[in-house]
Amino acid sequence: MAQRVTVIGGGVIGLATAYALVREGFAVDLIEARDNLAGGTSFANGGQLSYRYVAPLADAGVPLQALGWLLRSESPLKLRPRLDLAQWRWMGAFMAACRSSVNRANAAHLLRLALHSQSTLAQWREEDGLDGFAWRRNGKLVTFRNRASFEHARLHLLDPHGQQVLDAQEISALEPALTHAPFIGGVFTADEEVADCHRFCLALVERLQASGQCRLMLGQAVTRIHHSGGVVQALELGEQVLPVERLVLCAGHRSASLGLPGLHLPIYPLKGYSLTASIQAGHRAPEVSITDYDRKIVYARLENQLRIAAMVDIVGFDESLDPPRLASMRQLAEATLPGAADYQHAREWAGMRPATPSGVPLLGATAYRNLWLNLGHGALGFTLACASGRLLAELIGGRAPSIDLHGLTPRAA
Repeated sequence: MAQRVTVIGGGVIGLATAYALVREGFAVDLIEARDNLAGGTSFANGGQLSYRYVAPLADAGVPLQALGWLLRSESPLKLRPRLDLAQWRWMGAFMAACRSSVNRANAAHLLRLALHSQSTLAQWREEDGLDGFAWRRNGKLVTFRNRASFEHARLHLLDPHGQQVLDAQEISALEPALTHAPFIGGVFTADEEVADCHRFCLALVERLQASGQCRLMLGQAVTRIHHSGGVVQALELGEQVLPVERLVLCAGHRSASLGLPGLHLPIYPLKGYSLTASIQAGHRAPEVSITDYDRKIVYARLENQLRIAAMVDIVGFDESLDPPRLASMRQLAEATLPGAADYQHAREWAGMRPATPSGVPLLGATAYRNLWLNLGHGALGFTLACASGRLLAELIGGRAPSIDLHGLTPRAA
């Protein structure tokens, strides 16, 4: 009989973990509080698999820049201070991480994980025939409106041999949809990818169900974790008590509410928004993935849809749509890419990205002998999911991890 692992969380991180565990020969119980899988943060994120652009938000100069953003109505950052100790602790730790040396070290950890995730997804696609989620290797173009930010990017290329620095004319030649956009330059990386995260999750669910090794438990909120002597013993699911042998916590920003003594989970939700606009006959949608660096907004073509995503709102646990924020996004998209899609009938979405102050996820074993974490991926959940799931499966199976986990493992309180 296969060894059993219980996974809490049915978003892209939890599903990728379950899939990797089943590939390793484990049986899995996947528990999700919602009635559907991938219905939260994984539903309509930016769609960019941005493997080489993984620098954390926390960096030198960001606090001062953020003050300027807060004075603008269309700011990419919104802060609503609350009488919430968790929010203030998170922001204090974020400020402490806003140093160049810390940013460089954390960016290196994230880059290592991201490139491993790219190769893992390629392996799953090739060996397992995993498809049906609008995957394309269409390249990523980071565009600049500001001369200073463009010059800084030119001097700090992540991969000088794999990235092209383009002027305004070259941008238009590469991507005709940007012919009239106000960009003075850009950096193009040819082997970056896009895909639909929700459809990817559904493809994983289909494979998990076909395996016969995964039990999906939907609409089951975990209310308490029972433990004794440094071992997790069972989960309370309302009136039901479910014994567990091994447990992986992948419940996103809600994970902290399930915290155990001695286990500090510095996770806080960073709310983001997206618009999904249909591409119809006559529209001039971009083929390459675009990041408008100075406006902090991204565009990804997912077959016949254009996904537009932006904003970081630190507003607590309010998941509701914010009409002014969405209107600002729509206005900017129409001005930057006129006629690219049906903006007026775009589907609106908001999601809570579970982030650590450093931007680096918590990945690996804990002081509890049978508890592992896969948390805090922020805006990079889809990008990092495959590697994160694979590494957890290796650790739980007693195998050496396929990459160095330095800088990624959970920190005790």
